[in-house]
This record gives sequence, C-alpha cells and structure tokens, in this order.
Amino acid sequence: MPRISRGLSANSVYHILNRGNGKQKIFHKEHDYKAFIDLMIYAKKRNPIKIFAYCLMPNHFHLIVMPKKSEELSKFMQWLMTSHVRRYHNHYETSGHVWQGRYKSFMIQKDNYLLTAIRYVEGNPVRAGLVRTARDWVWSSHKETISDRYKLLIDNAPVELVENWTRYVDETWVDHDLKKIRESVNRQSPYGDKRWQKINAEKYNLMSTIRSRGRPRK
Repeated sequence: MPRISRGLSANSVYHILNRGNGKQKIFHKEHDYKAFIDLMIYAKKRNPIKIFAYCLMPNHFHLIVMPKKSEELSKFMQWLMTSHVRRYHNHYETSGHVWQGRYKSFMIQKDNYLLTAIRYVEGNPVRAGLVRTARDWVWSSHKETISDRYKLLIDNAPVELVENWTRYVDETWVDHDLKKIRESVNRQSPYGDKRWQKINAEKYNLMSTIRSRGRPRK
C-alpha cells in the first residue's frame, strides 16, 4: 500500500499520533512519561512549533501542533521519535521496533473542529476508563490548559475554549462527532467541514483518504 501524503503546510494545524509496535506499551512507569515530555520540550527548542494539546497514553500518544514552516514538523517529529527510541533501548536494554511505523498526521480546520480535536486528545484517558476526569490524568496538556501554573509545552490555540473546559472534555460524545474524528484518525484525512476537507484533500494529494471505501459502482 502506498504511503499517504503528509500534506504539510506552514501555519496549518495537525493531529499527530503514533502507537507502540504491535500495540505494546511504550510508557511503563512514571519516569517514561516524564522522559518523553522532556524530549518534547527539547525538540520544541530545536525546531520551534506551536503545540496546542498533547496526551500520552500507555501504548500511544497524541499531539496537536502547528509549524510556522512546513519542514519544521518533520524535523521535530524525526528528532523526537529517534531520541525516544534511543532512550527506550538504552533504559530497557532492548532492540528492534518500538513504534508501529511512521507517525500518522492529518490537517485540522481552525475553528470548532480544532476545539473538538483538542477535546478529543485531552479526553482520551477518560474514554479509555483510566480516570474519571481529564483533570486526574497527569500526562496530558489538560493541566496546562486549565492552569497557568503548569505552562511547560502548550501554546494558546487560535480558538476560544468553552467555559468549564474540564466538564466539556469529560462529557459523553455524540456518536456522529466521535465517528467523524475517528475516521480522520484512522484514514489520516483532513478534519473539517466537507468543502474545506475536499479543497485540502485535492491540494495535498489526499483524495484517497476521503473517498468511500470499496469498489466504485458501475
């Protein structure tokens, strides 16, 4: 299967994710989470990009980012992934693949779709049943979103958060909304309204990510 185009563009917002090889755990203990966050901080200093949200889960992670220059995102992620694998093997005395492959990425429209994507990322631990509220999961941007005390990684997103952000993140999702964003996650298709999605899919050679699956009708 051919690789999906990255569709990289300056000042566009992207949802980034990657999973452990074979869905294996990549964060086994508190120190693993802390080490990855430290690497993100350092990677951001090396290749400045804006980070609007992140969440580290036991076997995967999510980021929502915006590069000022298109090439900055690839450099940021390459350094982060390579450095983490090196640290992981040194620490656990292992070898081989840590990640399932290259990271996934897809564009996000800058309005309520971005707001929904941030909510989706920060609400991962709640939907997975790891915590009852996003406020209790330490390894995400949620603590930074709701308090200036913890400003380490995230930047202010170009969208206004709703009042009582934690309650909004914790709310049960409407099936249609959850299905739409998960489709973008799985297919790496641009996440936005249909017109915006089609324009950007055509522009960045991503039409295969929004076409209906299966054989076309005769």
